[in-house]
Amino acid sequence: MKAITSRDNPLYKRLKALAGSTHQQRRSHQALLEGFHLASAWLEGGSQPEYCVVTEGALAHEDAQDIVARVDERRVITLPDALFGQLSNVVHGVGLLLLVDMPQAQLPERVESTCLVLDGLQDAGNVGSILRSAAAAGIDKVFCTPGTAYVWSSKVLRSAMGAHFLLQVFENVEVETLVEVLGVPVVITDSHGAQAIDEADLTGPVAWVFGNEGAGVSQVWRDAAALRVTIPQPGGMESLNVAAAAAVCVFEQCRQQRNARR
Repeated sequence: MKAITSRDNPLYKRLKALAGSTHQQRRSHQALLEGFHLASAWLEGGSQPEYCVVTEGALAHEDAQDIVARVDERRVITLPDALFGQLSNVVHGVGLLLLVDMPQAQLPERVESTCLVLDGLQDAGNVGSILRSAAAAGIDKVFCTPGTAYVWSSKVLRSAMGAHFLLQVFENVEVETLVEVLGVPVVITDSHGAQAIDEADLTGPVAWVFGNEGAGVSQVWRDAAALRVTIPQPGGMESLNVAAAAAVCVFEQCRQQRNARR
């Protein structure tokens, strides 16, 4: 276990640069996982972080001690609370983070199972919530087109609550490329002239496409759609938040598939 006490330490400068810039994280293909839950979820996958960074105060907590015990002690760095605070993106954080290499998923030649496509979703909270719903529903692939929020940002990571480690997430996939590899019907949500979701046949694998919060699904996906569904809203609201709509869609498909197996 190594202690860093100076802000001029080269490793600390590197961590601070990563914490302050998603561009730096993209370039380095690394992410910062802050908090006990994310750190534990990463370690459960059997991988070691490059570093486990923990405050002296956090080491008094049993959860932090458990995580540190699962990391090679040569990779554990302690920091004073004041220095860690400049790395943290969490209000009232717990004083522990992992520096990890992002998984590099190769785009498959063909997609034959249910998957999600995030078509320019810009809100990090929505993206994280959708990843969480996908993982809970047993979906294992999520494709993000250009313009979608960076999936390894701290806000997406917190919203997804460890879903990243149960999924293959593909970033910056060009729409034209993705359309070519999809071997399942494309389904979009549409509030006008679409079939009610509980009346549509969702027992087979599909590619769910969820569009930008303001503009919706782009025209290329509208042209590629084999099925358009709508979520009945008897309360009279015009639309649902995209993350809520995605949860309704994937779990309606789960319900239908479960009934079909009976």
